[in-house]
Amino acid sequence: MTRGGRTVYGLALGIIMLDTKFPRLRGDVGNARTWPFPVSYRIVEGALPERMAQADPDPDLIAPFVEAARALEAEGVRAICTSCGFLAVNQPELAAAVEIPVFSSPLLQVPMAATAAGGRKVVILTARTVLTEAHYRGAGWSSEDVAVVQMAPPEDSHFYATFVGNSPEADIDLLERDVADLARRVVAEHPDAGAIVMECANFPPFGQMVRTITGLPVFDLYTMGMHACLVGSGTDFPRTL
Repeated sequence: MTRGGRTVYGLALGIIMLDTKFPRLRGDVGNARTWPFPVSYRIVEGALPERMAQADPDPDLIAPFVEAARALEAEGVRAICTSCGFLAVNQPELAAAVEIPVFSSPLLQVPMAATAAGGRKVVILTARTVLTEAHYRGAGWSSEDVAVVQMAPPEDSHFYATFVGNSPEADIDLLERDVADLARRVVAEHPDAGAIVMECANFPPFGQMVRTITGLPVFDLYTMGMHACLVGSGTDFPRTL
């Protein structure tokens, strides 16, 4: 015997999306071809990038994100992540709203990155350097305990115009140039860094390039989403040697 009660089955990961119109390359959480397993999306209408990438979270957005998490749980996903690292500030509310694991932000990986790097500094790559202790505490840690520094592309960059400005068009070569420039700044300005955590969901398509330029381990939304899938769904191994 088996049990039903839903219409759709086999969804490993649920993803809560911002309300955006910019292109999402493979590697971005919002491109379904990024994932090697089935995913389900919920878009929070009105959750525009400029409303999210702020030092002070918009309290009006908490309820619709909670509603989206509950809808994904009801659909049968085994774990949830989001498409915006700034939602770390709402990690406690989102996790408490459902019975399945919630991974709101790549910032949840910062303590692991620091520990794996022997306690060396963690560079957080973000769209805007306005993350606060509230975001860190929401992710379960503090800058008093983990040495971190934020870095972002300049506000006159194509990256900023695309992903913060929510442009419907993007030049991939210019995006790659902006991220490469940022990676070189990491090496030049923080030679004592031990790891990189990409808070912004739009960096992962360029993650391999950042690893190559910096020589550092990179944690991002893709590594978090893969972890979330394994935590929620696991892997079946053959009973052989």
